Amino acid sequence: MIRDFKANDKAGVMELSSAVGLFEARELSELANTVDQHFAAGDVSTDKWFVDDEDGIAGVAYAMPERMTEGTWNLLYIAIDPAKQRCGRGGKLLSFVERALAKQSARVLLVETAGLDDFEYVRSFYRSHGYREEARISDFYIDGMDKVVYWKRLD
Repeated sequence: MIRDFKANDKAGVMELSSAVGLFEARELSELANTVDQHFAAGDVSTDKWFVDDEDGIAGVAYAMPERMTEGTWNLLYIAIDPAKQRCGRGGKLLSFVERALAKQSARVLLVETAGLDDFEYVRSFYRSHGYREEARISDFYIDGMDKVVYWKRLD
């Protein structure tokens, strides 16, 4: 069941995020701070968090509107529990996010990822769901790690 993220989901989301194995401790700390800021903002937060909840957190997605644009959003985070990957959950969660944002007048969804060979499966996932590579910024994250931006029209 995909639903809105609740404050008491934080522990499960952090556990899943650690299990995915793509994030360093500093990045996990930043993620925890982002969750805290979202709930501290209350009804004023424009961010959208979703969880795939099946007897615990199986997936999570986080999107926010791009400042100074009309209807452009960024999908900043999407992850599926490693034990539940490769069975369509990620695609279902992504589609859910796209539909939810489109209902809020989102026109475009951007996704960024790393350009490393290890991230080819991530880039392939987005391409297989209708995203196209829109930009590549060399040495963005660190020397030798490009930022790859994917784009999809939602309306």
